[in-house]
Amino acid sequence: MRTRTPGRGPTVRTGRDPAVGRGGRAHDHLAWSRSPRAQERSMIGTDRLSNDLAGWLDRTLVQPGILPPERFEEAFVACVASAAKDPELPDDAWLAFYRNTLDALAGEPGPGGTNAEMAPVHARARSLVLGEEVLELGCCFGFLSLQLARDGHRVTATDLTGGTVELLTRMAAQLGADVETHVADARAVALPDGCADTVFAVHLVEHLSESDGDEVVVEMLRLARRRVVVAVPFEDEPNPAWGHVRVFDERVLTRIGERTGRPFTVSEHHGGWLVIDL
Repeated sequence: MRTRTPGRGPTVRTGRDPAVGRGGRAHDHLAWSRSPRAQERSMIGTDRLSNDLAGWLDRTLVQPGILPPERFEEAFVACVASAAKDPELPDDAWLAFYRNTLDALAGEPGPGGTNAEMAPVHARARSLVLGEEVLELGCCFGFLSLQLARDGHRVTATDLTGGTVELLTRMAAQLGADVETHVADARAVALPDGCADTVFAVHLVEHLSESDGDEVVVEMLRLARRRVVVAVPFEDEPNPAWGHVRVFDERVLTRIGERTGRPFTVSEHHGGWLVIDL
């Protein structure tokens, strides 16, 4: 059995954002600021909130068939929001979620959780940066982008889901992290050619069809001055809770690299890595 590296986690939609995921698929998100579920009191204290919650929901509810995969994101967001002191103002819970996750990633995450699975992936990504300016496509909550900013890089983070980007923008400000954020489709980003030294797509393309994933790689090559880094989980089958629709192995990554016509390397480290140098 190959590793079941977790996906990018739930997206967050508020009020009027279109319910569209990274690959153009509709999702039944929770408009958490007004949902009755978000107003229920939670048994999860803010000291326990972190991205480990996503893995726990997957293992205990989705995999046994108790929670349909299409309701995973709704349940996750409701759990976080319900831990807020005021359900109408859930940012204190989200800030705790961010702080606890970043602390875990920087230290020694509890074994068996999502943070422990994410930590070596993010550490590898941070070690692969060339240059000062970094762009992350499909950043989701933006944990990698926030770590890269703490490392001293000038970071731009993009995601297709507006609510997720809004949340990251608010949390980055409260965390004192200088991260520029944009709502953007990773296949067509409204940024100039060669705008960043290193461009990342970490656990993004497994959410997309093969043709859409190829478009993302082409766009990354346009945006990067020095290096493109694509990271994917290696799974036996796509995990529906994480929104995965494709599986990868080193042969698939090699074919993608060959199609670029650029020097590249493929390796395995808690999943697969395609690094293209320009």
